[in-house]
Amino acid sequence: MGKHFSKLLVVLLAVLLLGVRGLAGAQPPPDNARGSWTIYSKNIDNGAIVEKQQITQDGNRLWGHFEGPNQSGGITGTVNGHHIELSTKTHDVLTFRGQINGNQMSGMYGLTGRHPEFSAVRN
Repeated sequence: MGKHFSKLLVVLLAVLLLGVRGLAGAQPPPDNARGSWTIYSKNIDNGAIVEKQQITQDGNRLWGHFEGPNQSGGITGTVNGHHIELSTKTHDVLTFRGQINGNQMSGMYGLTGRHPEFSAVRN
């Protein structure tokens, strides 16, 4: 009886550890990033600017359209939990990385090795 109990205990511990491990690795569902966003950012060279993005979302995949003061084009990206990353499909690629909090987002964007801050509001 002691041998069978030991084997059962080992099996139960293995199942329990696998279950806990699966829970720890679970990703939260992606935040909703759909909609029209107005982005407020500092122009790297000359002060504040406003840009607009229209974002469509399917699961954690994002795509849409970007309108800036000097260029416009498509965007692609992902959202994982509260973290968002978007890149423009423009001559000078802008990459936005930040956090979504309801109808607001904030973070940094990158262009030519520089990374100023941005904030955005869903319209």
